[in-house]
Amino acid sequence: MTNSSWPLFKLGLNPYGMTYYLGLQGRGTARQNPNGTGLEGFLQIAEELGAKSLEIFDPWLQEFSGNEFQSLKDRLDQRGITPVISGGYILEETGHVFRSAQLLEAKTIRFALTNVLCGGRAFRTDWDELRQAVRKKILEFGKTAADAGLMIAIENHQDFTSAELVEFCEMTSGVGITYDTGNSFPVAESPNQFTKAVAPHVRHLQLNDYQVQFTHEGFRLVRCTIGEGAVPFEELFEEIGKYQNQLTAVLEPGALEARHVKLFKEDWWRGYPAKSATQLAECLLATQKNPLSDKEDYRTPWEKGEDNKLVDYELQMYRKSFANMKKLGM
Repeated sequence: MTNSSWPLFKLGLNPYGMTYYLGLQGRGTARQNPNGTGLEGFLQIAEELGAKSLEIFDPWLQEFSGNEFQSLKDRLDQRGITPVISGGYILEETGHVFRSAQLLEAKTIRFALTNVLCGGRAFRTDWDELRQAVRKKILEFGKTAADAGLMIAIENHQDFTSAELVEFCEMTSGVGITYDTGNSFPVAESPNQFTKAVAPHVRHLQLNDYQVQFTHEGFRLVRCTIGEGAVPFEELFEEIGKYQNQLTAVLEPGALEARHVKLFKEDWWRGYPAKSATQLAECLLATQKNPLSDKEDYRTPWEKGEDNKLVDYELQMYRKSFANMKKLGM
């Protein structure tokens, strides 16, 4: 049963864990799967599962007319679905997301901040400039959002620490956090550490989970069915519930490629603040829940080149993840 101290969740989906099925990921120079189902396929899966929130990929809406926006809004309204507009990287955004949000009457716009993955800021020679550019854009978009009665919700996208995200939120109005529950590990924080820091600012949840496999350089984060990896969802919901009464929460199984966090290499730590041994130990201890042994094959069908298995792989993981979260009490 649902814990009464948790927020009331509007459980739904986002597109980034079914990128092959939807056509957002393909082989070679194409970058997209030409047989992907796009927005319509996404809506069909949402309706099948009874989703109550949807993170809608804004590029799907770029060519929409006013009538098409109204038709989509009517379809969402009929099924009681709350939309969240999903932009790309904030530095590449032209402002179309604000139009989409207003026409669909969405209150939240999700942004990723950079394309840095696996906490690998040390491998970007322009990290300081990139951070300053992100700060400037957040200040600009925060004001735009606040003036329009909207919220931009910046994602912990394996690049910024919890303290940095909180700083971004506190420097202006109109800014909250899209909390990807699997993405504390890439910045060497445990899920509980990260959640305690960001919980007052969380405005949208991406439910993500990983199994962890250690290597001689650090650890891999391996995509898995949500609820069967290292993320302690009940503890996270308990903490977030101290600050939020209701939240949209969308399923997002991890990427089709494992993320390798190389924090056993000295140069990985460049650009990070000092961390105590106790804090690092808490992160490493948290990775021990449902781990993969170093003998197990971590590869997805994408990594094995088994494209004929990908659609079933993605959709079955969504279906089982949705059932797991409902069974948990969401």
